[in-house]
Amino acid sequence: MGQTNVQDNDAFTVVVFRGSTAKPIRFSFSRKLLRRLLVCLGVVILADLLVVSHYVIRTGEVWELTAFRTEAMSAREQTAAFSTAIDDLKKRLGAMNEVNQRLRVMLGIEVPKTGDMANGRGGEELPLPEERGTIPAARESKPSSGPSRQASDRIQEHSSAVGLESSRDNLQAIASVKEGLEWLSRQATVQEHILDELSQAAEQRSSRWASTPSIWPVKGWITSGFGPRISPFTEKPAWHDGLDIGAAPNTPVHAPAQGRITSIGYDSKLGNMVRVDHGFGVETLYGHLAKALVKEGQRVERGDVIALVGSSGLATGPHLHYMVKLNGQTLDPTKYILE
Repeated sequence: MGQTNVQDNDAFTVVVFRGSTAKPIRFSFSRKLLRRLLVCLGVVILADLLVVSHYVIRTGEVWELTAFRTEAMSAREQTAAFSTAIDDLKKRLGAMNEVNQRLRVMLGIEVPKTGDMANGRGGEELPLPEERGTIPAARESKPSSGPSRQASDRIQEHSSAVGLESSRDNLQAIASVKEGLEWLSRQATVQEHILDELSQAAEQRSSRWASTPSIWPVKGWITSGFGPRISPFTEKPAWHDGLDIGAAPNTPVHAPAQGRITSIGYDSKLGNMVRVDHGFGVETLYGHLAKALVKEGQRVERGDVIALVGSSGLATGPHLHYMVKLNGQTLDPTKYILE
């Protein structure tokens, strides 16, 4: 049991009773001492609150810093993945560009350049420095500030330095990715333009190839070639402007390429004949025919039957007179037979 009594205006007395027979214990202290004790207790409580609040704030900052580092690490990994993907796309675009350049040369769009376009090298060469001291150091070490600096300051400065370096690295990586994307956009536009040119050129070449004679017009044997020969009628030297191909009567005559029938008629020397315009200045003529199986203005494709072999006109027997002209000039038809 305890009891507090006021003896005077400047002191307090605390009496502790230990039993009915034991003598009580008295404690006396002044108001100033109590006031000081209360002030000290308040200061201790306030200090504890400040420490606890500081700890809570620091703990939150640590968690925030940890989350920031995790996010920065994830962003760095994603940026590295983007950089790798961009490098891979750059290599693919480089290979595509090389193939496109070769196709441009093959299709006649561009004249090939001398030298190695992919591995061209040059420049002035200088000897390597013999001493390592000639190479400037990229970073100089700084002396420590001494033991007077507190550990918390060093940790904070180290964290700040790491954060700044990490931010700088992230900014550089982002700038590199942005630059790579811009380069890819420009190269994609260039490659699209090149592919359009290649598509147009390939279409033109395909159309020209489809219009270029390339097969035997009839199955048989050559009885008289292109060029000078002894005339079978006058037995004198003469110029033969076509190719005579011997074959059985009524053997089918095939168009060697796509084209349009421009004329069907009869000539005193060539007999029944058919003329085909293949475009691009190429024209073919078929003489000594037994019969024409097409009409003027008709479109034909490579391999279509256009006539039958005969011996009409000035001929010693059944055969086909096959003539090829380029821009009005007769050429050796064998140059236009690939199979």
